[in-house]
This record gives sequence, structure tokens and C-alpha cells, in this order.
Amino acid sequence: MPYLFTHLIRDLRIEWRSKDAINSMLFFALIIVVLFSLAFDPTREVSRQIAGGILCVATMFASITALNQTWSRELRHQVLDAQRMTPAPVSSLFLAKVLVNFLFVTVVQIVLTPLFIIFYNLKSVGPAWPLLLVVPLGTWALIVNGTFFAALSIRTRNRELLLPLILFPIYIPALLAMVLATTDILTGEADPALWIKFLAGYDVIFTTVGLLLFNTVIHAE
Repeated sequence: MPYLFTHLIRDLRIEWRSKDAINSMLFFALIIVVLFSLAFDPTREVSRQIAGGILCVATMFASITALNQTWSRELRHQVLDAQRMTPAPVSSLFLAKVLVNFLFVTVVQIVLTPLFIIFYNLKSVGPAWPLLLVVPLGTWALIVNGTFFAALSIRTRNRELLLPLILFPIYIPALLAMVLATTDILTGEADPALWIKFLAGYDVIFTTVGLLLFNTVIHAE
């Protein structure tokens, strides 16, 4: 636990000074939200049908910029090599990276929420509180896989291109569940409980797999 907080605070301090990840994600997500609103000019009914997909796509593509920077910082001055020689469990490093990226993406989503409501004239037919479960669960699925695969591709020459090629196929089931659950909540046409359970199970499985395999990945040459 102390190692987890050490890594977490260090990454937060680095981002606080540079703000590279937050700024790039905000810029990219804003472009997607604005362009889709101009392209479709949807009515309130249509907005409820497409808002879930647009939100998920904006989050997914914006997150790639932060995920690509997750481990590239560790390559500078052989920081990653030094961390591999420490007695600290590598699982703490992995969890810290996941939590930091999850926090960054959550901040971007919070900033986008009022703009999203204004641009798409959104108003949920049913109770909107299940979104507080669906969005974090879907975001965690993206971040935990993205952090793991970013570490897997860290030493490849074209890691910026390789990461989305590996990540997106694995994330598709969670993406579909997140989109369908969000649409069900906004339209009030169906109960999103099944998709919420699916996302929770997906998160548990892939978080466990990431923790178990990360030691092998991080020590691979």
C-alpha cells in the first residue's frame, strides 16, 4: 500500500506540473463532441439514442493520448529499469498507473458533462443515477486494459499505433455494454441492470488478469 501511494503521488505531481495528459484529452474530446453536434444537429429524441455512443467514443479516443504517455515517461533516464530493481511489488506500480489514468479521464468527463448536455439538448427519460455506475465501470475497463497493453507495447518502435490496434478489439465488449446501458438509461426503454453486471464482471476479470501478468510484462526484454 505505501508503494502504491508513492507511485500515485509521483505521477500526480508530474501531471500537475506539465498538464500534458489532461490538456490533450480535453482538446481531443471537445473536438469530437463539437464535430458530432454540428454534423448531426440532433433533436432531443435522437440525442438520447446517439449520446451514449458519442460519449464512449470521445472517451475512448481521448484516453489513448494519456495511455501512450503512461509508460513513455518511465523510459526517460531509465526510470523504469530502476523501478524493476526495487523490492516494491510491481502490482503497486500497475495499480497506481491505472488509478492515475482513471482520475484523468474522470476529470475530462466531468468537464464535458455540462457541454454535452448543452450541445445535445439532453434530458433523461428515466432516472439518470445509474450513469454514475455505468460510466465509471466502462471507463475502468478501458483504462485497466489500456494501461496493461501500453506497458506491453512500450519497447516497440510504433507503440502509438500498436496500442489502439491491440486495445480496441479487447475493449469492444465493454464498449458495447457501456453504449447500450447509457442508451437504455437516457431513453428509459429498458433496464440497464444486465449491462451493469456485465461491466462489473468484465472489470473484475481483466483487472485480475492484468495484475497477474504485469510482472511478466514489466520484466520482459
